[in-house]
Amino acid sequence: MSKTSIQPLRTRLAGLGAILGMGVLALGFGPAPAQQTALFAGGCFWSMQKAFDGVPGVASVTAGYAGGTLKNPTYEQVETGQTGHAESVQVIYDPAKITYDSLLQVYWHHIDPTTPNQAFCDHGPQYRSIIFYGNGEQKREAEASTAALDRSGRFHTPVVTAILAASPFYAAEEYHQQFYKKNPTHYEAYRIGCRRDERLKQLWGEQVAAKEAAR
Repeated sequence: MSKTSIQPLRTRLAGLGAILGMGVLALGFGPAPAQQTALFAGGCFWSMQKAFDGVPGVASVTAGYAGGTLKNPTYEQVETGQTGHAESVQVIYDPAKITYDSLLQVYWHHIDPTTPNQAFCDHGPQYRSIIFYGNGEQKREAEASTAALDRSGRFHTPVVTAILAASPFYAAEEYHQQFYKKNPTHYEAYRIGCRRDERLKQLWGEQVAAKEAAR
């Protein structure tokens, strides 16, 4: 992924999120009372943001960092693999319109859950897959979904995606938000170079891969 300068305002908003113990959205707002938050790490956050954008019931998707201890991390720091953070997305959704289990299905179908510290062509702990649960119900659903996937026999190896309690989420720099829309040529080159569609087809079948390619 390309790197550009960091915006001071974004860093200040991320610091506020750390103080409040929750992620900061692009405008600094949390979910409305009727909305809930889901947090996922699944490799490149450009691709994960694209996966959830436009899903009915999803109000917003923010790319960022979670899972580490460094406060207000920058992209450059996270990409060293030394911060403990993973590229992540914070999904604000309306549970009356989409269930958490449905979000899990979207998540699974856009990641490779069989490779530790790797996502397609990206390598390092910052690309590991994690389902961050915000409450007991999310934890139970994540565990049940993972167990069902293992029992299905779809993969030759166990699912390595971790299930962890949600940690502070730090929104990524503004140039990473909606990157696939802002820089479609760059994103498509990355996506093709990483052979995402080919690997998703191997993992999830033709229909799922075709749906991903069409979005």
